[in-house]
Amino acid sequence: MTTPRRLRCAIYTRKSTEEGLDQAFNSLDAQRDACANYIASQKPEGWVMLPDHYDDGGYSGGTMERPALQRLLKAVQSGQVDIIVVYKIDRLSRSLSDFAKLVDIFDAHQVTFVSVTQSFNTTTSMGRLTLNILLSFAQFEREVAGERVRDKIAASRQRGMWMGGMPPYGYDVVDRKLVPNPQEAAIVREMFTRFAAIPSMATLLRDLRARGVTSKSWTTRNGKHRLGKLIDKGYIYRLFKSPLYIGIAAYKGNHYPGEHEPIIDRSLWDQVQRLIQTGSPRAKRQYAPRTTLAPSILRGLLVSMEGRAFTPQWTKRGTKVYRYYVNTDAIKLGADSCEVRRLPAGELEQLVVQQLRNILRSPEVLGHAVREVPTLRPDIPEAKAIDALQSIDVVWEELFPAEQARIIQTVIKRITVRKDGVSIEWRNDGMSRLLHTTLRQLPNEKAA
Repeated sequence: MTTPRRLRCAIYTRKSTEEGLDQAFNSLDAQRDACANYIASQKPEGWVMLPDHYDDGGYSGGTMERPALQRLLKAVQSGQVDIIVVYKIDRLSRSLSDFAKLVDIFDAHQVTFVSVTQSFNTTTSMGRLTLNILLSFAQFEREVAGERVRDKIAASRQRGMWMGGMPPYGYDVVDRKLVPNPQEAAIVREMFTRFAAIPSMATLLRDLRARGVTSKSWTTRNGKHRLGKLIDKGYIYRLFKSPLYIGIAAYKGNHYPGEHEPIIDRSLWDQVQRLIQTGSPRAKRQYAPRTTLAPSILRGLLVSMEGRAFTPQWTKRGTKVYRYYVNTDAIKLGADSCEVRRLPAGELEQLVVQQLRNILRSPEVLGHAVREVPTLRPDIPEAKAIDALQSIDVVWEELFPAEQARIIQTVIKRITVRKDGVSIEWRNDGMSRLLHTTLRQLPNEKAA
């Protein structure tokens, strides 16, 4: 009697929401039991259940970005699975295009797919047809369900109802409704009142941060506690712009009367909106986002001692443009929040470029180039390779800013800004990469 081949079976389960997963016996357990019983019924055929659990609780079937599914695919690709067993095909995917990709992966590794409640074989043309029909209905069901949810949210917002998520600062959620938090509501009123009297964001922010005022801290329905962070200018501006604080429920640009109690009156809110829109020219210059008129060759490399990035900005006086690298803390939190607020771009770039030129001229770099040339370009004489590397120094001023930035990004990992100067961290393989790029651009000597 011939012994059937041993077929390793992996069970995959999924549930779209986390509701009920904390129960002793949940939907994932029920799916797994049904699949395990089916595998047991096929034991005479050599089916054996693998001990690994591939369970995705709280993940939609409309995406493949699910941790258990990704683990299962790795097991398939490494040859650890022969058969995948699910309760229904929509547990594996509700997207027709995603499922087609999964079936291609299964076929490439000789893996069979089995649904306990929908019996078919994906290795036959009829099985594929059945699968595509079932998947089309699964995808249709998902899209219809999504439309129903969106329609319900829109209708609920039009009635001014709160639809969940992180509660706004100044409110708590009680019985699925927004209720003012006394302490936070008082701070919201203070923000609006002080800004209306003296529209200085820097002064207001500095005082609130000194008192330790943070963004909203809250606990999710699953019991996870989210701690707030010290507020910044962006947080206050978003708070000022929200009509929620005058009892309005906003949805996709439309405003509806809300069920919740307003924290401030409409006249104060309108006054703050006018001050934000028509603020002083100095405030506009300080807070308006800017892009530089010329490429900044140190973009993305500059950081403070605290790890804060510097971003390029510029200002124009008459016909002259002045470029700077500005600490992002100075933009978000005010000038007093950082040790070094801004640096003149031209002087800093000149300093870094001079350091780079010194490196390119150093005997150590030239010696390194001599050792690597035979491996990288055996058809190029060493002298010509060294000349090519040193030519970067000679023609630097003629290079486009984008080319200069590319060279700097190749060899420099980070530039740390201190009050008394800067320190440059060079990439370990930077010179090798620069040499490799330079040599690739040289013509073939033997072909010539």
